[in-house]
Amino acid sequence: MSAQQPVEPICVRVNDAARMIGVGRTKLYELISSGELETVKIGKATRITTASLRELVNRQRVSH
Repeated sequence: MSAQQPVEPICVRVNDAARMIGVGRTKLYELISSGELETVKIGKATRITTASLRELVNRQRVSH
């Protein structure tokens, strides 16, 4: 029997993205508006790419 590996999401919901980086929804939307986070529209749903979340954190680590 083979156990399936957990799948790492490539995009997440707004609330989940905010929780992942420890900010509120308002701040997350500011980051989206400023172009610091990449979003994907799937139907009417907005998703944030996990790659852009990682890149944001890495940029902040380098600059501070």
